[in-house]
Parts: sequence; structure tokens; C-alpha cells
Amino acid sequence: MSEEKEEILEEKTEEVEDIAKLKTELEETTDRYKRIFAEFENYKKRTAKERENLYGSLLADIIRTFLPVMDNLEKAAIAPTTDEEYRKGVELLMKQFADVFTSLGVKTIETVGKPFDPELHEAVSMVQDETLGEKIVKAEFRKGYQIGSKVIRHAMVIVAN
Repeated sequence: MSEEKEEILEEKTEEVEDIAKLKTELEETTDRYKRIFAEFENYKKRTAKERENLYGSLLADIIRTFLPVMDNLEKAAIAPTTDEEYRKGVELLMKQFADVFTSLGVKTIETVGKPFDPELHEAVSMVQDETLGEKIVKAEFRKGYQIGSKVIRHAMVIVAN
């Protein structure tokens, strides 16, 4: 009987060792799975952010190519003319451009009466004006545009004092 007990004890010991070994393997596999899953989640977040940045950059580049057209339309709208239909047509085109810009999230940078901000404005001249405070934008030479917080084109302005 003692031989049988020894065999049973030996089998039980082997089973316990096997269970311990399997438990260790399971823990290692679970740990590896968690790491891979975390890496994948980070990859998804990183690629989503890269896609968003790429989209913003491409959109800004496309809008930047249309800005001279918008500038010329604005000049045409204020040019003296006796043909009111011509003026209405130019104003309609300007409105369409503005609507497209708005739908894409493009905003004009506020200038006149606002404090000068080198992140948004490009000063082309300085003048003395006692009616305005220090570093306040007096006039706008060319409109500036931005998408969200990204500046597409700085506003060219004249700064007081």
C-alpha cells in the first residue's frame, strides 16, 4: 500500500506542478494580451490624431489657395461702378465664398479695436492715435483667417500707439 500511496502522491505533486506551470503561463499570456491591447489603443488614438492633423493641414492649404480670390472679390465689391447688377453679382460670390469657409470651420480673425496679438496679426504700420489705447488695432489692411486655433493667414493690420 505504501507504494500505491507514493504513486498517488507523486501524481498529485505532478498535477500541482502542472497547475502552477499553467497558472504562470496564463498570467504571462494575460499580461502580454493587456500590453498588446494597450499598445493597440494607443496606436488607434495616435493615428486618429495624425489623421485629424493631416486633414486640418490639407484643408488649411486648400483654403489658403482661395484667399487671394476672396481678396480680389472684396476689392471688386468696393470698386466704384455704375452697374448695380455687377456689384450684386460680386457680393453674391463673396457671400458664397464666406458660406463655404464657414461650413469648413474657417473664421475671419477679428482686428479693428482689438488688442494687437502677434499670434493672429501682422503689423505693417504703427500710428499715433490718442483715441485708442496702446497696441490696439486701428485698421485692417488684409483679412486674416483661422480654422479653430490654427492660423491660415495672419491679418495685416495698422497698430495704434
